[in-house]
Amino acid sequence: MPFLLSRRRRRPGVASALLLSCASYAAAKVRPTINSLSQIPFNADGRLSQHLLLYPAGDCASRIESQLNWDPHNRLVHSVEGEALELFFPDLADGGCSAVCVRLGTARDLAHALMPHHRYYPDSQPNFRENFFSPYCEKVESGFMQYYTERYGHLDFYWISHTGERVYQGEIKYGETNTKYINSYLGHTFHLVDPTTDEVVREHTVEFDHIAVAGKPPSLVEENPRSRAREILSTHESEWIRHGKIKRTFSPLGFTKGRLPDDMFASMGSFYYNNAKFAIPEESAPNYDKVFINWWESPVHFVQIPWGLRSKWQDRLRLLVETWTNVALENTDMYGMRQYEDGARLLTHVDRESTHAASLIVNVAQGNDLTRPWTVEVHDHADRLHEVVMSPGDVVYYESAACLHARNTPLAGGKYVNLFAHYRPVGDPDWYKKPNPPGTPEKLMDVGNCWLEGEADAMSQGAVVCDDPRVGPHLSPTMFAPKSGDDLFKWWEAVSEGPPMRKVENVAQVEAEMCRDCERPVGENSSHVPVNRIPTPPKATPLTYDEL
Repeated sequence: MPFLLSRRRRRPGVASALLLSCASYAAAKVRPTINSLSQIPFNADGRLSQHLLLYPAGDCASRIESQLNWDPHNRLVHSVEGEALELFFPDLADGGCSAVCVRLGTARDLAHALMPHHRYYPDSQPNFRENFFSPYCEKVESGFMQYYTERYGHLDFYWISHTGERVYQGEIKYGETNTKYINSYLGHTFHLVDPTTDEVVREHTVEFDHIAVAGKPPSLVEENPRSRAREILSTHESEWIRHGKIKRTFSPLGFTKGRLPDDMFASMGSFYYNNAKFAIPEESAPNYDKVFINWWESPVHFVQIPWGLRSKWQDRLRLLVETWTNVALENTDMYGMRQYEDGARLLTHVDRESTHAASLIVNVAQGNDLTRPWTVEVHDHADRLHEVVMSPGDVVYYESAACLHARNTPLAGGKYVNLFAHYRPVGDPDWYKKPNPPGTPEKLMDVGNCWLEGEADAMSQGAVVCDDPRVGPHLSPTMFAPKSGDDLFKWWEAVSEGPPMRKVENVAQVEAEMCRDCERPVGENSSHVPVNRIPTPPKATPLTYDEL
């Protein structure tokens, strides 16, 4: 029988009470066979409405069903053949045996994409139930935090046995830093109880990996926000200086765009879908009144990730970043899932030098009501601005301590959910003080002349063409290239109501009004927009650079 495992010390004498039965035992039963994805239940959002256990029909089904003599909690169990067999077991040899556990909340188009630990390998897992099904399908990570009490209060935490008995699991104190983590099993029920009144303030039945919350922290959004322009200008000046101190680089531009493997996107997507209801205001958003996120204007929410799942994801993501950098890396930090809301802005900055050498952003989810793309802004090694449009499942690799990055334009409608992972060269916290080792790609500094061929609001679509095509398709149609922290501040002001969406109809006029350090003469017949012009805000008459 499995045990309920807690990372906190339990009261003496209760260990024996934690022995439990996952389900009622009965004679082994033959499960129905399906042959199509259409026979699997998905909800109105196109998400799996129950957990699945699938395995090939025939001899494999007989072997597995002989060990599956109970009805697992909220899980459909089927043997598969035909189209379903090809979908879930594309590499299985004829007569081979395997099984997959598919998580509740998985998207229909990714149902077949399984993380390796959710796939059964008989050669290395001889006992289906003990080596695979119990530890990787039924066992889940559970976290509990509370904001129900006053800051120094606590709730009592109980597991409810199959006989209805309360089994004490310890105290849960106030706040994120006091989150209690345990390993539990699908179908287990827990109570968070007010020790003064004995009131059950939250009852929770485990249905997936989660961090459940009782109560809610206070909102940080100010009713009448004060101006923070002075702090924002100072921050931009500081970040400009910081980004120039990094010596080592890893790639020609300092960033690139990619895509998550399907199994990782399925795992992250289902976790967020299942846990979005547990999103809470981010405690650390103010960060001692720093202004990187406009938390005083727009709420920033956080969906916490249990440690074991976080570790699996970070290890897999590291392989992607190592492929991009061609450098052996070690894990340093992983942050998220952060849920931005309408009006959110993230000002231009760089990340912590010792730990954030090579990083990536994962866009996990977006609201359907976004009225425009919320581009991630990355300045390359020559400080040219690139505006990258991301879709759920996309990743942006970036040298986050060296390359300035931001989302200065306000998020327009809905929500936007990201995950961040960070790495550095193995065993080298001083990597940023050292010159590039032999074999490092040369930085792409001079790309020749650049001009606008596409629409001025066409982000991430190759609207800007340069003599050197290696600059890629994400160069901002504004072709903004700051020269100082003050320039970054002016950009922050210029896009405060949104990106420059007006089509440039008279390029020569705009050049004359907005050009600074132009690389070529401008004139009536010019079709080129200077590299260093500031963007045109969405107003009838374009502003000059000094007017921003």
